[in-house]
Amino acid sequence: MSGDSTVPALECRDVVKQFRRGRGFKKKVIRAVDGATLTLYPGELFGLLGPNGAGKTTLVRCIATLLIPDAGTIRVLGHDVFKDALFCRQQIGLLTSGERTLYWKLSARDNLKFFAALYGLTGKERDKRIEYLLGLLGLQEVANERLERYSSGMKQKVSLARAMLHDPKLLLLDEPTLGLDPQFGRFIRGFIKEELNKKQGKTILLTTHYMDEADELCARIAFINQGRIVDIKSPEEYKRDIPHKEILKVRCLGQFDGELLKGVSGIERVSAEFNDGVTTLNIVAERAEMVLSEVIEAVRARTRILGVDVQEPTLEDVFIYMTGTSLGADTKEEHETQYQD
Repeated sequence: MSGDSTVPALECRDVVKQFRRGRGFKKKVIRAVDGATLTLYPGELFGLLGPNGAGKTTLVRCIATLLIPDAGTIRVLGHDVFKDALFCRQQIGLLTSGERTLYWKLSARDNLKFFAALYGLTGKERDKRIEYLLGLLGLQEVANERLERYSSGMKQKVSLARAMLHDPKLLLLDEPTLGLDPQFGRFIRGFIKEELNKKQGKTILLTTHYMDEADELCARIAFINQGRIVDIKSPEEYKRDIPHKEILKVRCLGQFDGELLKGVSGIERVSAEFNDGVTTLNIVAERAEMVLSEVIEAVRARTRILGVDVQEPTLEDVFIYMTGTSLGADTKEEHETQYQD
């Protein structure tokens, strides 16, 4: 990457963003981002991992200058995003998970021409860049078709091309594979890692609540929960540092209170997730086999067991261990995007 490699690509220090809901005495303050601090280095593919509503999108929008924080500082390549907003915007490419960020009645090529004009790209320079991106993302054959005929995966490819139009140094990719089928999701993940990060050397901040995606793509990951950065490590460090070897997962019919198992000797921690009439118990133990029989006996006394599995710790297990919250759960009463108007 060009530029001073000693200057961080992105620095967030004690960033706070609040939203207010309701009226009068019922007005409630929601801290969507609560003192977030993180640093990305040039060429790094960095993950921001957390459940829905944890503050990921709000922090990304603050970095992209779409929202103004209530406190804290954000710097892009050493420049303050509020004191030198134009420079910072020129360095940032933003991709969001919503399909409505494009114009469906226009073709992919016309969408890119429109957004290129907003970036100040015109003439041969614009056309060359658009054709390059269409070819890179495999969109040339359908480039003149209206986006309303595209699949979700194809629309996401156009969104990615739009984010790259001005060849930014820092890419903010907010849930880039959300809602995509496995084929397109695999393509987008491979494109992000192999083309954008490894080949082009882009610095990338990737937000996701898919643990496998973060584990596959990111060199370092920040866990965010209820607006706070819980920790920042590599995936390997997270899994190595968790103080146990095995996770016992027990699926049972109906709603089962995990508290009922906390008296079992050898269990370090229990969390319960209830979904579609089934409870999944995540039981932390040094050796699952030592607690298995007693756990099965306790659960069977109250409900029917649907399945038992022993697994090595995943990033989601690490997150549950650190926060007590599942990555699939909502951490606020409503999604953070409802407070962003």
